[in-house]
Amino acid sequence: MQEKIKEIAARVRELRELSDLTVKDMAEYLHISDETYENYENGTEDIPASVLFEIAQKLRVDMAILLTGEEPRMNIFTVTRDGNGVSVERRKQYRYQNLAEKFIHKKAEFFIVSVEPKPNGNKSETNSHPGQEFNYVLEGSLKVYIHNNEIVLNKGDSIYFDSTYEHAMEALEGKPAKFLAAII
Repeated sequence: MQEKIKEIAARVRELRELSDLTVKDMAEYLHISDETYENYENGTEDIPASVLFEIAQKLRVDMAILLTGEEPRMNIFTVTRDGNGVSVERRKQYRYQNLAEKFIHKKAEFFIVSVEPKPNGNKSETNSHPGQEFNYVLEGSLKVYIHNNEIVLNKGDSIYFDSTYEHAMEALEGKPAKFLAAII
């Protein structure tokens, strides 16, 4: 997986340079430090899927180009068979599977997100990103942390929220959880 992180980082760096943007330009756009952004481009820190989505928007490319290096070509429909979406790991507890990477000019990104339980009471790291997010629980139970709130969601429950607020998800009961996420 580390090799894939480095490949994505190299594509981000190359496209940023081709766009005549500086590290500082990107860091300011993403509301992160220059150091964090440099870590993303060096491949020493995994780029969260939500941040990758924002980078793609700033660079005016489809997120699939950053993930796979290939231009999406589908414009009427795309089918992603069970287990075949492009996978991205985000920290050890999160695994994202992109469900529509081959469709060109998407207005949102869709993922199946698998969340592993955290070891003994470790607090989940929060993140934020521009836009909105919709999550629908497919398996297990999740605790969602958002803007000083803790909300428990079970299979069949959903949440829609402003993703500019710090948020995180945590699997409950010592079991993995899985949810459908739409980042808009």
